This record gives sequence, C-alpha cells and structure tokens, in this order.
Amino acid sequence: MKLVAIDADVLGRHRTGDETYVLNLLRALAPLTSEAGLRLAAIMRHPELVPTGIEAVELSTPSQELRMAVTLPRLLRRLGAALGHFQHALPLRLPCPAVVTIHDLSFERDPSLMGRKDRLVFRAMVPRAARRAARVLTVSERTRRDLLELYRVPDERIVVTPNGVDPTFTPGDPSSRLLLGSYALLVGAVQERKNPLAALAAAEQVGLPLVVAGPAKDTELARELERRGARVTGYVAQEALVELYRGAACLLQTSRYEGFGLPVLEAMACGTPVVAVDEPALREVGGDAAIYAPETELADAIRRALAEREERSAAGIARARLFSWDAAARRTLEVYREVLR
Repeated sequence: MKLVAIDADVLGRHRTGDETYVLNLLRALAPLTSEAGLRLAAIMRHPELVPTGIEAVELSTPSQELRMAVTLPRLLRRLGAALGHFQHALPLRLPCPAVVTIHDLSFERDPSLMGRKDRLVFRAMVPRAARRAARVLTVSERTRRDLLELYRVPDERIVVTPNGVDPTFTPGDPSSRLLLGSYALLVGAVQERKNPLAALAAAEQVGLPLVVAGPAKDTELARELERRGARVTGYVAQEALVELYRGAACLLQTSRYEGFGLPVLEAMACGTPVVAVDEPALREVGGDAAIYAPETELADAIRRALAEREERSAAGIARARLFSWDAAARRTLEVYREVLR
C-alpha cells in the first residue's frame, strides 16, 4: 500500500486552529484509509498523541528551518512516502508529490495583522507552497477566492474541505449550570487580528464580563484586556472549552480576518448564540443562525442574541450539523487518490 505522510508537528503545541484541523482530520481518516488502499503516517514530536489507526513517526528537530530544509525531506525519502500533506508551507526539497492546506491569507490582505518576522516567513513560504503543491486544500470559499485572486492558483488545483466540529461540542444540560449566560466569550489566540478590545467594549456596554479563551500571542494586549476587567484564560483544553461555550451568554467573534471561524461552529454545536462582525468566512460558517453587526453595533447585536436565545440556540445546533470531519476526511482522501493516480 502507498504511504501518505502527514506533517502533524503542530500536535501538542497549543496551536489552536491548526492543531484542531490536524488532530480531527487524522481521527476521521484513520478508519477510511485501509479501504482506500493507503497507509497513513503522522510525522510529529509527540507520537503519543497520534490517533489509533495512524502510524506515528517521531521527528524532533530543534530548528524549524532545519526541519523543513533537511530532516523532513530525508525522513520522507527514508519512509518511501508516495505523497506528503502539509499546512501552509512545503519542505524545501520534496522526494514525492505534495498537497498543502492553506487556511487563510490574512497576512496578504492586511499585513498589520501579523508581526513582521512571521509576515516575512509566510510571504516567502506560502505562495511557493501554493505554486508547487499538486493540490491546495482550503477550508472556505473565502480563502479559495483569495488564492485565485492573490496567487493566481488555477481553480482546478484548489479543493475546499470545510472544517467539521468535534462531537464533544454539544449543548449538555443547561439546568446543571447555575452561571448560565453570565459572561460573553471570545475564543482565539490573543492577538490584534482577533480584535478583542472591540469585543470587550461591546460586552461592557451590555453589562457582561468578557472571557477570552486562547493563548496570549500578544502579551501586551493580554495585559491590557486584564487591566480593563476581562478574564484571559490562556490556552484551554477541549473539555474546559466546551463548558465555557455552554455557560456563555453568547460567543463574540470580532476578527478582522478569518479563513473559517471554528469557534463559531463550536459555539453553535454547544447551543450558544453567536454574535459576529460581518466578515465573509464567519458568515460562511454561521449562515442565518448567527447575528452579524458592524463593530460599532455589536452591543445591540448582543442584546438581540440574549432576547432570541432559544431561537438562536436551536438554529445554531441545526447549522452545526452541516459540518463534519468525516466529510472533510472523505474529500481529502479523494484528493490523495487523485494525486497518486
């Protein structure tokens, strides 16, 4: 059987959306691959995190540059990989064809949303990966349009595989939570791109405290949020995140750019009303179940979400059922087979 090697280096590193994507894709692919006549190997530094049914290959390299330039290409050759699957960037040398998942092009659309060093790296590596990959996977029509416009990637090489939602995210039993609806919630890494100060201002206007759940990429911004009364939790494990969603009055998503908007999907699956800025990817995920408003009108949108809580909760749960990791995995597997043919 041909071997497909998936770069799962993000697992165990608290990389929020990237890590969620890889972990759930591996879990969903595991029961499908033998029937497709393929073997799957996950290359990572924490092999104990690899789901059952996926071969674990440990690769620990102190420098990410050395890993992509030397050790990863050598390992792919030694494994005899027929295909590689990566996120954002490809190794400098490839002994086999590759597909790449590009979640978004925020660093191209608004350079101010990313630090200078990261922006330079992404601008060097991502377009190169988009040109060289046999297929470019992406998680939304919004990013597909960006890839067409900004990188001129041929449409036939782009495949949209929307994220799913982990079955752990469910409404649960509201009667067991005494503090139901006592705070507004923002989920995501603390950084300027997520625009958390706008979420805080809106929550303050309606008299709700704000909880920000996600790693502090921008420590100064995290401190500013805490100084102004927000609770910044840092990285939150999945079980605790589910409870945060369930207990929130609403999810607030104020991002200036998103490639998908996974917290919107997770919140809806938990029965939590969603209030978001009218950003294309967020609307693509939330559909008619979420409430959208300009940044200056978010407080009124929160009040509406609270007044329509039961209706919005039911609509969100129904909307979330349209997204599944099984569907994402099956389409990804089709891409593997197309490339290998």
